[in-house]
Amino acid sequence: MNTATTNLTKKVAFYTLGCKLNFSETATIARDITAEGFERVPFEARADIYVINTCSVTENADKRFKTIVKQAIKSNPEAFLVAVGCYAQLKPEQLAAVDGVDLVLGTTEKFKITDYLNDLSKNDFGQVHSCEIEEADFYVGSYSVGDRTRAFLKVQDGCDYKCTYCTIPLARGISRSDALENVISNAKDISAQGIKEIVLTGVNIGDYGKGEFGNKKHEHTFLDLVRALDKVEGIHRLRISSIEPNLLKDETIRFVAGSNCFVPHFHIPLQSGSNMLLKLMRRRYMSELYVDRVAQIKKLMPHACIGVDVIVGFPGETDQLFLETYEFLNSLDISYLHVFTYSERDNTAAATMQGVVPKNIRRKRSKMLRGLSVKKRRAFYESQLGSEQTVLFEGENKEGYIHGFTANYVKVKMPWDPSYINTLHQVRLKDIDDDGMVRFNFIQKQQALTNAAMQEALK
Repeated sequence: MNTATTNLTKKVAFYTLGCKLNFSETATIARDITAEGFERVPFEARADIYVINTCSVTENADKRFKTIVKQAIKSNPEAFLVAVGCYAQLKPEQLAAVDGVDLVLGTTEKFKITDYLNDLSKNDFGQVHSCEIEEADFYVGSYSVGDRTRAFLKVQDGCDYKCTYCTIPLARGISRSDALENVISNAKDISAQGIKEIVLTGVNIGDYGKGEFGNKKHEHTFLDLVRALDKVEGIHRLRISSIEPNLLKDETIRFVAGSNCFVPHFHIPLQSGSNMLLKLMRRRYMSELYVDRVAQIKKLMPHACIGVDVIVGFPGETDQLFLETYEFLNSLDISYLHVFTYSERDNTAAATMQGVVPKNIRRKRSKMLRGLSVKKRRAFYESQLGSEQTVLFEGENKEGYIHGFTANYVKVKMPWDPSYINTLHQVRLKDIDDDGMVRFNFIQKQQALTNAAMQEALK
């Protein structure tokens, strides 16, 4: 396709639902489209094309899609609407039937989106171009730059696990990895653009190396990956996103503890503190392994931040089993929770299981765990007060404040000053405000004042 001369005035906007992996892929798709002569604009603006990258992890993500479509139509009723992503692979006909949707592209076709933009005529019913998921056996590298202070670098896609609640293998296919040399090349490209932090992302990144060159054998391991990335010049911070506890090995924890760039922050899915439910979920570990992973991290990095994914309301979760999870989490030295309320997904084993938990009970349990998360985060933040940290400031003005994160993921804020965007500063954490965020003092500024005072005393 060569639209560079015909679409100079055409505008395209993007909206991403779901995970960091989706953000990295949206950014890559956006670069491909703008390379063809389209102008990218914010989603809230009037555009000729709206691309929505969908998620299907929860029922709520499905519902949000229709809301976002309505927003786009309100901005421009004549716009061409494209749906891509996991939901587009799983339920293409359902998305195509949504009023206003013109094109639905599945897992493999989303990366060929420019082939479908020659004709932007509105359709009475959305056209579907998707594949059988078995055909999603090749790898397309992605990374996000420009949308955020941090870049999301995709290193792996798909999953060979068979968790009974999860549709991701049906939406993304088998586990496969980017070639190590490509990952390093992308990391260098990101660094060259002045991005200070890279977050590694994928569906199951601890499985990195499988399918690296189109075969099932591991040419490289996840440890090989982190070792190689740690040597890339110009990267200030590397952050590991969600990694399965059974794939987070001791040697990886030890390497991060002594790393140049990898930060002391781990996000480790648990899903349940009950071994009985973990078995029903077909997870590949028991709660005892999870306890050991947390202990290993805290032994080597007492200041490390540990985030946890947990599902409430899974079939068979009695009051007693839920309390087992609650008490298990309460006893762990963790920093925050991501709480997911279980929702039935088509074509999953869990959808036909006995012991369905009423939705009002699911909501009640979710609220309890969210409350526990607030308590855990507060306790973690309090443990860090008085410490010296390096903060990377974000690029968004939120109600007159600029926010930033320490290496171990403590969120700080100060009055808005755009000169601090994407800059690193040494600070001392001072106290916690009413919003649960940390205030601080600049160490350099304090030192400068001290020097000035000394000069004055010498006069």
